[in-house]
Amino acid sequence: MPTARFLLWGGLAAAAGGAVLCVLGWYGISGERFAERQLPYLASCTVPGAALLVAGAVLVAAAVLAGPPPAEGGPEPAPDTALPPPPSSGGPPLRVPGGTLAHRPDCPLVADRPDAVPAAGDPGLAPCPVCEPWPR
Repeated sequence: MPTARFLLWGGLAAAAGGAVLCVLGWYGISGERFAERQLPYLASCTVPGAALLVAGAVLVAAAVLAGPPPAEGGPEPAPDTALPPPPSSGGPPLRVPGGTLAHRPDCPLVADRPDAVPAAGDPGLAPCPVCEPWPR
C-alpha cells in the first residue's frame, strides 16, 4: 500500500477523531456554569481534539503533496514519458475538407484519412494544436 494512502486515511481518521473530541468537549462545557468545572472538559476533550484536527490536516496535506494513489488493483501510473512524441514530419501541411486547421502529414488527426488534401497555403487556416505545423 503506498505511503500517500496511509497518510490520507490516517489524516482523515485523526481529523474525524479530533472533531468528535471537540464536539464532546463543547457539549460538556456547555452544561457547566462555573469556569472551574469547565476546565476538565477543556483538558480532556477540546485541546486534544484541536490537536488531532491540526495533525489530521497536516497528514492530509502531506498525502496530497505525495501524489494521488494508484487505481484499485491497477499498477502504478506510468510517468509522463509514456506519451508519444509529437509528430515531426516536414512535408506540406494537410487539411480536411471543411476543416479550419492545418496539419502535418503524420499528425494523428489526419494520418489515416483518405480525404485529407494539401492545405495549399490557405491563409484562413489555424495551426493544429497537436502537431503545430508552423511556429506561432
